[in-house]
Amino acid sequence: MSLGKKIAYARKVLPGGTWRTLSAPVREPVHLIMAVADHFEPAIDPSGGQKRVPRSEQERRLEWWSREYPRAAERWRDHDGRPFVHTYFYPAEQYDEGLLDILAEHCRSGWGETEVHLHHGIPHADTAENTRRVLTEFRDRLAFRHRCLSFEEGSEQPRYCFVHGNFALANSAGGRFCGVDSEMQVLAETGCYADFTLPTGVLHPAQTAKINSLYECGGELEQAAPHRTGIDLTAGRAPRIFPLIVQGPLLTDLARSWRAFRPMFETGAITAPNPMTLERLALWKRARIHVAGRPDWLFIKLHCHSMDPTQKDAVIGGAFQQFLEALVGGAGARKETLHFVSAREMANIILAACEGKDGNPGEYRDYRYKRLRDMPAVAEKSDSLPVTVKG
Repeated sequence: MSLGKKIAYARKVLPGGTWRTLSAPVREPVHLIMAVADHFEPAIDPSGGQKRVPRSEQERRLEWWSREYPRAAERWRDHDGRPFVHTYFYPAEQYDEGLLDILAEHCRSGWGETEVHLHHGIPHADTAENTRRVLTEFRDRLAFRHRCLSFEEGSEQPRYCFVHGNFALANSAGGRFCGVDSEMQVLAETGCYADFTLPTGVLHPAQTAKINSLYECGGELEQAAPHRTGIDLTAGRAPRIFPLIVQGPLLTDLARSWRAFRPMFETGAITAPNPMTLERLALWKRARIHVAGRPDWLFIKLHCHSMDPTQKDAVIGGAFQQFLEALVGGAGARKETLHFVSAREMANIILAACEGKDGNPGEYRDYRYKRLRDMPAVAEKSDSLPVTVKG
């Protein structure tokens, strides 16, 4: 990346990220609402590019994960007795009926939820019409074929959370990796209620200057990158503009910066070189991502690529298990009440905070958007709806 682009990224992130790092420690006690946005790509090839591993390898990875993840995580539970789960953002453009059947069963067993992920605009810019078609078809397959996603009372349209696979949400990377200025409007019209894309990878041109925030888009949804500005979510004021933007932490990691003699950033990415630790937890808390007026409910959205075999130790192995043991075992001493949630549950708790709810945030996991299995009337009717399924 050119020096100019590095400087542009630093100008957006360094001031706010450094200020948060240097701010006073979070006042305790606090509720930590933690979610993992897993960019779940069974076909991922660690050598990079657009390569995909064979279908047999994808199935092997999924079956292994479904068997081994519960064994790795089941010992440690949050305040509500829930395990540490992932939200599996599955790529719409890589839809495979058999693989989704395996993943859906894993989720039904209590180990997470499946949501919508999309890579597009490579090698050519996508169109709004094609994006709408792909999202609608994939949404309906997830909801009605695989019994994933969620619904609101009184509506039969599936609702979903979203991650942009190339971070270029609403064409925010200068035309690369997307091409659809009106993508946020398309998301809203197809049922997306919360976006979990941000922050981007380090030095990515799509990164916004607005960081460590929960907010409504400040720009017109049909325009490019309306999320570059926003209206912070506030207790006592129900949001009106969807999808909501749910950001993960983005701070300057001063300890690593001093060792490296250059700025190093904490982005909430769970990776082999930078696994989860209590030191990183302290930074995530300093990000202070919360609904204004509800500072004791802190939202920590992390992200990973669990199907990348090079990340195994960080997402399921010894480093992961050591972190969970320290996280859960030391929560009382740190005056933390832990809540392990899915992206849907995090969005519901955020909405509950906006509408003035208090007490135990774990009680609001199903506040507005409910799983299909928890809405018998919709589930029964959905059985009769035709869904075109392609391999």
